Amino acid sequence: MIDMAKHIIFWRDGAQEDLAVAQELLERGRSRHGLFFLHLALEKLLKAHVCRQTQDLAPRLHNLVRLAALAELHLPERTMDVLAEMNPFAIAGRYPDASAPEPTPEETREYADCAQEVFACLIRLL
Repeated sequence: MIDMAKHIIFWRDGAQEDLAVAQELLERGRSRHGLFFLHLALEKLLKAHVCRQTQDLAPRLHNLVRLAALAELHLPERTMDVLAEMNPFAIAGRYPDASAPEPTPEETREYADCAQEVFACLIRLL
């Protein structure tokens, strides 16, 4: 039998660690990597929610909107928009041929602020 509590803790703790790494990278001006780690933090937190909701292992996918749906989270539209806006940063961080223009420092701050607000909301719901 799968120890689901253990998996939820694994995903939650990994998400918190990745959030801290994202913040450090962003403070150093490493936008692409910082946003990648912000996406990863959200992904792991959503996987914790998927495990909690389904009582099964989280799927190996990176789409934040899809993970929120699998977790049956009924999030506000603006929150879902932030998740959708963060999805491209998973691709840009993994595949060099999928690189989009790097966001400006102002855009990076806006993405980071919104993602961190969503993270805080998701952690409260867990």
